Amino acid sequence: MEKYIGTPITEDVTASLHAGDYVYISGTIYVARDAAHKRMMEVLERGEELPIDVKDCTIYYMGPSPAREGRPIGSAGPTTASRMDRYAPTLLDLGEKAMIGKGKRSQAVVDAIIRNRAVYFAAVGGAGALLSKCITKSEIVCYEDLGAEAIRKLEITNFPAIVVIDSEGNNLYETAVQEYRSCEL
Repeated sequence: MEKYIGTPITEDVTASLHAGDYVYISGTIYVARDAAHKRMMEVLERGEELPIDVKDCTIYYMGPSPAREGRPIGSAGPTTASRMDRYAPTLLDLGEKAMIGKGKRSQAVVDAIIRNRAVYFAAVGGAGALLSKCITKSEIVCYEDLGAEAIRKLEITNFPAIVVIDSEGNNLYETAVQEYRSCEL
């Protein structure tokens, strides 16, 4: 099923999404990769506030390439989500509602998704140039010293993604394999 959703993504929105749904997301999201996630955990360990409000936010695991003239961002394809698995449960417990990346997630992340009624979306790997056309604005909000791994705030319009793990823990990567295996040749 195709759905058009806006940010912030709340629990009402996540409850309406099911593994396998195609979604088009519009609104504000944040970009953070490995180094930014590590730094956010260090901030939390010191008892300080995060540099962004994660309540009902969406974090896209992506490291952009430099913007071409007249564009807000360069290629903007997803990075492997499992590299953020050690950080994701903490952010989900703090209110993050959605993640966008590519690839499988650990059981600890799946459990945190269920516990927090969140969702994990996949963006198509290798389509960074096309995905960048859905980004209308990009600004670094913190950790500029990390370069491509700085936390960015993006404005997106009809950004295409697929619900991989829904708020009930249904996992498209698992159900698709089961469905494929059940096909008779």
